[in-house]
Amino acid sequence: MSGTIKFRYRTIDFPNLGIHLKSVGDHITVFGFDSAYYGIVIGIGILAGLMMAVMEAKRTHQNVEDYNDLAIYGVIFSIIGARAYYVIFSWDMYKDDIKSIINIREGGLAIYGGVIAAIITTFLFAKKKKLKFSLLCDTAGLGLIIGQVIGRWGNFFNREAFGQVATSKNPFMMRIFFDDNYSINQVPDAVRIGMEKLKGMDLSEIGYIQVQPTFLYESVWNLMVLILMLIFRKKKKFDGEVFLWYLFGYGIGRFVIEGFRTDQLIMPVTGWPVSQALSLVLAVVAAVVVVVKR
Repeated sequence: MSGTIKFRYRTIDFPNLGIHLKSVGDHITVFGFDSAYYGIVIGIGILAGLMMAVMEAKRTHQNVEDYNDLAIYGVIFSIIGARAYYVIFSWDMYKDDIKSIINIREGGLAIYGGVIAAIITTFLFAKKKKLKFSLLCDTAGLGLIIGQVIGRWGNFFNREAFGQVATSKNPFMMRIFFDDNYSINQVPDAVRIGMEKLKGMDLSEIGYIQVQPTFLYESVWNLMVLILMLIFRKKKKFDGEVFLWYLFGYGIGRFVIEGFRTDQLIMPVTGWPVSQALSLVLAVVAAVVVVVKR
């Protein structure tokens, strides 16, 4: 199985870190209206990203209003791009229920789709405003990566984007427990088989899955990429270099982490994980361009 997996239970443990979360919900209800934590976290990430871009614009004496305007278009088209990318490579999930394509409350956004849409939007915005595209990318790129650092925690609340079965020696091992609403069909086959092999019994008897928290891996990796971008921004040799470092750093991390996941989006014919292949290509291209221009 692949795609967004929605679990209807609330207890999550990180045993080797001594963390026990007995009640982790996936939404908050205000005046009878349910707001998914996934969307709230994404919203916080967007606001943090805008604040970062504005701070960088002020530091480099750019017009802050340009980034406020860019953010409006960027957010709209990035969400559309992220959803389109996910739907395209998960078409079997949506072909019989077209209306569900617009339902993003339970997840189903692919970061690379958002990044691609953001780059195209920024390019067109720069052309229209007669601004330097490469400088816009350097500035907005800092906001993009901090948004990803925060946004990945939306996957935690949705109990998705986790990895393969983790052994008890893994310090970050995450256990997600079932409740009465649990359905065995919600668990990816690779995790079910791995758990039954690890524990020597049927998954329904085990009561939980024990997996690698790949959303956590990526959030921490992205934080390190952000720190490096902040360090090297003062040492860049040309406009656009900071964004190229983003593509390189994020690409390398995503290439490795994607290999641990069980919900990869797969390219037709080749059978390759599309985000893993794209990560490698972007990382190599970014590294070559930096070396050549330097």
